[in-house]
Amino acid sequence: MTHLQQRHVTMIALGGVIGAGLFVGTGTGIKLAGPAVLISFGLAGFLALLIMRMLGEMAAEHPSGGAFSVHAEKAIGPWAGFTVGWSYWATVGVVLAVEATGAAKIAAGWLPAVPQWAWVLIFMSALTAVNLTNVRNFGEFEFWFAGLKIAAIVIFLALGAAAIAGLFPNVDSPGLTNLKDFLPNGWTGVLAGFMAVVFAFGGLEVVTIAAADAEDPKHAIGKAVKTSITRLLVFYLGSMAVVVTLLPWNDSEVGASPYVAVLNRLGIPAAGQIMNVVIFVALLSAINATLYGAARMLCSLAERGEAPKALLTKHNGVPRNAVLASVAFGFFSVILNYLWPDTVFLLLLNAVGSALLVVWGFIAISQIRLRKTISNPTVPMWGYPYLSWLALAGIAAIIALMLSDEQARGQILSTGLFVAIIAATALSRSALRRRSHHGRT
Repeated sequence: MTHLQQRHVTMIALGGVIGAGLFVGTGTGIKLAGPAVLISFGLAGFLALLIMRMLGEMAAEHPSGGAFSVHAEKAIGPWAGFTVGWSYWATVGVVLAVEATGAAKIAAGWLPAVPQWAWVLIFMSALTAVNLTNVRNFGEFEFWFAGLKIAAIVIFLALGAAAIAGLFPNVDSPGLTNLKDFLPNGWTGVLAGFMAVVFAFGGLEVVTIAAADAEDPKHAIGKAVKTSITRLLVFYLGSMAVVVTLLPWNDSEVGASPYVAVLNRLGIPAAGQIMNVVIFVALLSAINATLYGAARMLCSLAERGEAPKALLTKHNGVPRNAVLASVAFGFFSVILNYLWPDTVFLLLLNAVGSALLVVWGFIAISQIRLRKTISNPTVPMWGYPYLSWLALAGIAAIIALMLSDEQARGQILSTGLFVAIIAATALSRSALRRRSHHGRT
């Protein structure tokens, strides 16, 4: 069996958080908060980094393909491991289909002769094949996918910095003019922006799942977490600083696609198509990483008796049946793309889109409890227990904000119902097991 190398794990840590949400979804945050989206992103990024650090501490001590599901089981009980594991798996199964649909829409724009549903079939088949072979192949694909995304952001930051400094040819520097009205919608706008952009940090959990396949899990996760934290802050906050400094925050083009808006301002030819290529790569990377994480989570659930034992079948260390089960909805989405290409996935994603908060909540609670059992952690959580409790309070604050927002309330309530059903199933299974055990004794 081969393993992921350190370079693979490090790039997965960086690339896992840099998804299409950064390149597309950030326009919503800018519309809500204006230039103060920098504060919104700072708050969201700080929370995400705390979650990543807590994950790193637990994964270094208890490396497992089940990652936070295993940690929740150790810290809280089997029902918690079952709930967070199945919630994550079901959610990313839907996300997988949405990502494939997004990539297919871009590809269909380039080659309209090939229908959207056919592109979904092509992408799902190709990346399933990658995940069914040796784990090193997954790592290599993700290494180059992540590298391309990072290169795109670095080039964007360099071009933006040059334009702000007045060094870009034929582009007048606006100086700090666009930052004068820093809080156009007040602190309410900052909070609304925070609620909108925090989901752009989803995906950070994949690195702790991948660490279990590394040659030296403790060293791999420790180095990946430590090196990725500052870089992610530079990428996210730096990108937003370039956008809101170069362009008026209420420019309609910024709201639609901030990165394309900046490239157009700099006179870069075919800016829209350039960003389409970057977003396309980001989506393929997300499909690859999402499928990997889903399969490892399902295999871990099977190892703990929380999923069918048939899912444990492995070849060269790859849980093949778990991969096939995890990709099933993605292939089913080929039919859905044929029937309802523009509507069904938004409805599905809305039903489970907030499950990330549930996962993060379990991570925080697990770390607070497990830390008491670790005498000398390899990747210690900063400021324990205060920052751990602060992270948990931050998650609770997002849930409260969503409940108070008319548009977001439906999503958080539907996600809550979805998770409650899984938790009730877990508790019922535990009760049946106890009765069965008492009956035998």
